Amino acid sequence: MNKIIIFGNSGSGKSTLAKRLSNLHGLANLDLDTIAWLDTNPPQRMPLEQSVKVIDDFLQQNTHWVIEGCYADLLEYVAPKASKLIFLNLPVNMCIDNAKKRPWEPHKYPSKQAQDQNLSMLIDWIKQYPTRNDTFSQKAHEKLYQEFEGHKEILAENARLE
Repeated sequence: MNKIIIFGNSGSGKSTLAKRLSNLHGLANLDLDTIAWLDTNPPQRMPLEQSVKVIDDFLQQNTHWVIEGCYADLLEYVAPKASKLIFLNLPVNMCIDNAKKRPWEPHKYPSKQAQDQNLSMLIDWIKQYPTRNDTFSQKAHEKLYQEFEGHKEILAENARLE
């Protein structure tokens, strides 16, 4: 399996698992957080067609890859090109615990302090996962999982895949 999509709630371990698989199997790694947002304050979603263009460029440059994120709209685009789908469907409380332990993400925040200042908002966001009706929701992720016809699995605890 050399074309893998990983998705789930914030704090579910998507980035951690993607990095692990990337390192173990020499896969190029695309974190959709890095291509889904414009550099604005407050943050705004990049137009879908711009994000899709970046995905296309990534796919043209890499034959073996892992793509991770919570954006069902972007994942629906790339899913037909994937050989495996991994849905990290952890309990909300486990996602919150993971978010609290998260190391600094320099591609998202200018400092660890800025990241920590955003933690209460992130926890609220994580709690809304089961009830939201958007591209980031559990409902959208379940639909993506159900419609994927290739090899797929759901993990309901912190992943330890090899």
